[in-house]
Amino acid sequence: MTRALASLVLLSCCAPAAAMVGGAQATPKFAHAVVMLAGQRGFCSGTAIARDLVLTAAHCVASGSDYKLVVFETSGQPSLKPIATIARHPQFDAGAAQRHRATADVALLKFSQAVSSAPIPLGPAGTTVAVGDPFLVAGYGLAAPGDAKSGGTVRTATLIATGQPGTLQVRLMDPATRNERAGLGACVGDSGGPVFTNAGGALAVIGVVSWSTGPQNAAGCGGLTGVTPLARYRSWIVEQAKRMGSALAQ
Repeated sequence: MTRALASLVLLSCCAPAAAMVGGAQATPKFAHAVVMLAGQRGFCSGTAIARDLVLTAAHCVASGSDYKLVVFETSGQPSLKPIATIARHPQFDAGAAQRHRATADVALLKFSQAVSSAPIPLGPAGTTVAVGDPFLVAGYGLAAPGDAKSGGTVRTATLIATGQPGTLQVRLMDPATRNERAGLGACVGDSGGPVFTNAGGALAVIGVVSWSTGPQNAAGCGGLTGVTPLARYRSWIVEQAKRMGSALAQ
């Protein structure tokens, strides 16, 4: 295990990192900042990057549909919180997203009340990704493909970059299985979830989950996790947050 990978795992939780698919359930210490979104077409994940602002994937909040924030009360029962404003990146192409092509798959959701007391900051401007770099991915998605009851719990997976990572798209894989057989990775419901890096000893968001594949690029989960990196869209997020009246986490 490299020093970078070891430090990222230690940041994720005091217990071993679990997985979105391919591993045991866990609730990481940053779970308060990872949120669940529900709509007519299913559910997605997101990250509070300000007390009242959530970052997610644009394909998770398609125009013309109604979406709510799922809040889990102390009793364990879920309740729904309305979204005040949705801002999708103007360059988002829904058709490209459906084909797993690179597009501006990012959106901001503004709430009238705080959704997190400890939001997670964006990664530093100019962040680049190289093959083999480790990232921590989180979401509320399915732990077992095809089993709807296996979703609804925050899980994490430590994945590494593969292929030709750039500012348009990054592909992650389980370093243990390397997309050759089923392993850790995003699944249904993890779209929009955060991709974390270690920035000065703390977690920072550098991307959102956009899609997944099964092993060897088949349909399903546990193969590749497709990420829309924020480097190209960071300035839009910062400016849009200001227009929405939200103070980003620092």
